[in-house]
Amino acid sequence: MDRKERLTNLYLIVLAPLGIAAAAWAVYGFPLDRLSPGLVALFVIAVFFSSYFRIQLPRTKIHLTIADAMIMLSMLVYGGQVGVIMAFLETAFTSYGLRRKGVIQKNKTAVINVLIGGVAVFATTYIVRAIFGSAVQTYEQGDGAALFWLLATMATSLFLINSVAVSAFIAVRSGKSLVSVWNDYCVNALVMYFSGAALAGFAAKALQQTNLLLFAGVTAFFGIIYFTYRRYVEDIKKTSAKAEKSERERAEQAESHVVELQHYVAELEKSSVALRESREKFRYAAYHDALTGLPNRNRFQEELELLLDACRTNSGVGFAVLYLDLDRFKTINESLGHSTGDRLIRSVGERMSELRVEESLVGRFSGDEFAIILRYGRDASVVTKFAEDLAQRISEPFVIDRREVFTSVSIGIAFGNAEYRKAEEVLRDADIAMYRAKELQKPYVIFDSAMHARAVKRLELETDLRYAVEEEQFELFYQPIIALEEMRLAGFEALVRWNHPRKGLVSPAEFIPLAESTGLIVPMTLQILRAASFQLVEWKLRNPGSELLTVSVNLSGKHFSHPGLLEHITSVLDESGLDPASLKLEITESAVMDSAETAIAMLKRIKATGVKLSIDDFGTGYSSLSYLHRFPIDTLKVDRSFVSTMEQGSENAEIVRTVIALAKALRLDVIAEGIESIHQLQQLRMLGCEFGQGYLFSRPLPVSEIDRLIEDNDRWQAITPSGSFGSIESYAEFVKFDFAQ
Repeated sequence: MDRKERLTNLYLIVLAPLGIAAAAWAVYGFPLDRLSPGLVALFVIAVFFSSYFRIQLPRTKIHLTIADAMIMLSMLVYGGQVGVIMAFLETAFTSYGLRRKGVIQKNKTAVINVLIGGVAVFATTYIVRAIFGSAVQTYEQGDGAALFWLLATMATSLFLINSVAVSAFIAVRSGKSLVSVWNDYCVNALVMYFSGAALAGFAAKALQQTNLLLFAGVTAFFGIIYFTYRRYVEDIKKTSAKAEKSERERAEQAESHVVELQHYVAELEKSSVALRESREKFRYAAYHDALTGLPNRNRFQEELELLLDACRTNSGVGFAVLYLDLDRFKTINESLGHSTGDRLIRSVGERMSELRVEESLVGRFSGDEFAIILRYGRDASVVTKFAEDLAQRISEPFVIDRREVFTSVSIGIAFGNAEYRKAEEVLRDADIAMYRAKELQKPYVIFDSAMHARAVKRLELETDLRYAVEEEQFELFYQPIIALEEMRLAGFEALVRWNHPRKGLVSPAEFIPLAESTGLIVPMTLQILRAASFQLVEWKLRNPGSELLTVSVNLSGKHFSHPGLLEHITSVLDESGLDPASLKLEITESAVMDSAETAIAMLKRIKATGVKLSIDDFGTGYSSLSYLHRFPIDTLKVDRSFVSTMEQGSENAEIVRTVIALAKALRLDVIAEGIESIHQLQQLRMLGCEFGQGYLFSRPLPVSEIDRLIEDNDRWQAITPSGSFGSIESYAEFVKFDFAQ
């Protein structure tokens, strides 16, 4: 229950005993001896009809009724008891009538109104009695002056008691002060009580003189006044209503114009806000990365331009740019999916933002490339320490979908100064240093001028390499592969050389990595594969008895993952007419292990063509035995780094022994690379190695030298311990070949 409700209940509790006392007094003292048709008629008119005869004073909430006149008349003619009962009944019936008309009025409010009406008449009776004595006796004496003051006292008393009681109730409900409520709502009601007193006085005089004509005349007079005034009031109401309607229409029209204007202004403001927000969104999108929310290359270059301007005007200003690239990100993307890759990129960006120092800017350019600007980064030791901490932090595991994902980072560092003309030059040098870090497998590298020269040379070499692919400037050399048991020629490995028009033969170590990084390795390998296949077919046709010779071609990891690889192989076989079993494709251990399941599927498709498969450089990678036995391969090729250092009891000798034993268990052939001494040959034969190649047998030779090798296929038998040659030098003299080629 709230405070207003409690105060209303308290008000009712205080008023109820007074009302009950007034009712009991009126009933007990009711003048039954004066009960007459006139009294009944007075009750009927006062209780049931007085509420219908009311006039509202213009521009006020005051209504003039005959109820107060009837009550005061009954007090004059019949006494206060009749007036109290009439007040109770009239107020109750009026409240009931208001409810029937739809006026909302609580039960407590109706009861309080009834009690106030009865108590006011009861109190007025005693006030009049205290001043004038019996009101009935004063009325019957016929003194006009006494009657006037008596009625004035009644009107004043009823007004004060009713207005104060009603004001107190409203004040309780509204929380306003009693005085303010009385002044706002009740002062104007004084005219209602005095007009009622005047009407009661005229009626009392008419009854006193028992002059029916006078009473009828008075009644008719007041009736005419009532209906005339009511018509006047109705006319005023109609006129006022028309004026109000016209004013309301004008106000509504004006309000409509105002609303339209406000709507127009609001639309303009909304458009302005939308345009501003759109401009901000476009600006944000133009300068930030969509995936990580970090500044992008545009924002980065803008900041670098400002820093370079500051360097030119103030020699004390310095900064450093760190260019970062994630290692093995492509493998993560392909093995775990691009959504995991995106989450990894976001996580890396968050770590970099957490680690950044004050006055630094972290950005993402594209893919797995990030960059950081360290303002005032003139101290190399501070910058390198930051790079070390950053590399260490990123190397810690990332938890993505409850799985630990590992990556590392290569960082290139370039220090900004006034010598740089454009921001792009700073980023270029940092990028060059980053690629150098990747080559050296270091966490970071600081840019120097030699790197730029190397990059320029690399660019020139790349241009020449593209031209070389178009012009087919590549030349194949072939290194013999010997069957160690019979010491006879078993096949060749095709090795590419670049016959540069200005530089002569260029070593594969110079251009193969470049071809890998640029994607040129795919068309280059296709040319090599086609040339080697056609060449082997030609040798077999010219040399009867060489049908079992094979040719091995190295297949790069990039070509192995190329979607058109299978089509390349089949088209070469179809064009050359080479027996698929005579072609061996050598794939490095790391290429097949980057995505083992995908590699297995591709190897099976290649194997289905009849082509032989070999794992090259075995032992230098990270093959899992659980995958190795599933690879549909034919040969393991032991890397030259193990063979060339084989000594009795050495660790590398044990590795070679283990690889050969593993191959035997998996029913695979073994080729040993880099055989350079008879001692190595003896060990390999004792271990059961089937094939070998190396300088002990021959260096890689051009096509023109191969026919003599094929024709003299037994020459290698002289190398065995039963022969007269114990070293590669004596054997070279025997075969009379110029190995300098």
